[in-house]
Amino acid sequence: MQGNQELHLSGDRFTVEYSLFGTRTEIDQMTTAIIVEDTIEFPYELLPEGEIKDQVVGKVEDVKQVGENHFHVTISYAVEITAFTIAQLLNVVLGNISLMPNIRVERINLTPSLAAKFSGPRFGREGLRKILGVPHRPLLSTALKPMGLSYKELAEMGYQVAKGGIDIIKDDHGISNQPFSKFRERVQYNQEAIEKANKETGRKSIFLPNITGRADELLENAHFAKKVGCGGLMVLPAHTGWDAVRMLSEDDSLGLPIMTHPSFSGSYVVSPTAGFSPYTWFGQIARLAGSDMSIFINFGSRFASTKEDCLSVVKGTADPMYNIKPIFPVAGGGITMKNVPDMKQVYDNEMIYLMGGGLHKAGPDLIANSHNFLESLES
Repeated sequence: MQGNQELHLSGDRFTVEYSLFGTRTEIDQMTTAIIVEDTIEFPYELLPEGEIKDQVVGKVEDVKQVGENHFHVTISYAVEITAFTIAQLLNVVLGNISLMPNIRVERINLTPSLAAKFSGPRFGREGLRKILGVPHRPLLSTALKPMGLSYKELAEMGYQVAKGGIDIIKDDHGISNQPFSKFRERVQYNQEAIEKANKETGRKSIFLPNITGRADELLENAHFAKKVGCGGLMVLPAHTGWDAVRMLSEDDSLGLPIMTHPSFSGSYVVSPTAGFSPYTWFGQIARLAGSDMSIFINFGSRFASTKEDCLSVVKGTADPMYNIKPIFPVAGGGITMKNVPDMKQVYDNEMIYLMGGGLHKAGPDLIANSHNFLESLES
């Protein structure tokens, strides 16, 4: 085999920190598999001497035992093999190797040159606060639900929560383009209802429709939402792919903030011994793709999420990533009026509280419930 010895690689390498689980012998076998499987996927022993072997293949930079049968392994990769796209970056970080057990990505450490290839969020925390005119306190969000209500009933709900002071009002993730709730009718009615509330209150609540659906309708849905005046978009990236978020974020003709929802993400983040850490999935990857608001599962909810997981997401949305702006973590799942005080003890002001069913459980008056929710975070 003759190798191309003029790949013009820069020598710049980013690193990925993995948790590997097994005996030391098994760890050595895993690291060998990782450096080959997600780069060349070719018998290493058949490689010619030169750049492919020396730079294209991953390099094991550090192996450290952190517990019984638990090792942290750092592997570096040439920045060029990412093709500077989110899809290929993830293919390198956890591609074929994701099909093997006991391998979990804990953190991606970019280089300045690699980070510069990604635009990241258009607005981020500071930009979203400017849009909403809320400079300091935590932001409030809710979802219009349940599935099955008519678009007029959902719009009335949107009006009431906006009237009560909710900043960000979104479609529930399961409401899409069903026969009983057509996308265009629902979005237009909801937006008009929220605009009505804004005129009455003088505040700036925004509506984020769920534009997830057929791939060939994604941009069409987004531009329709823009046309009728929506203040943002919601996308389910585990269904659409993270590059769909990147496409929407970089579209100057849209110029709308994006919220990403965790539906279908469980297989990526729930296992402590596989997939991605919440820090990486909901923080780093969401930011690289262009999300401005990343929903994660709050602790104390009906889902399996620990306080430590949640705080790691908060870090992932804010830790320095060169040119990539910090974004808002969105705590969702199980938030009620009763546990908001506990949440305030855990999170700082750079947070969006997403209360869905809990807003309804507080009583039949959604305007009053929303107002009380707002007051609880202003105090």
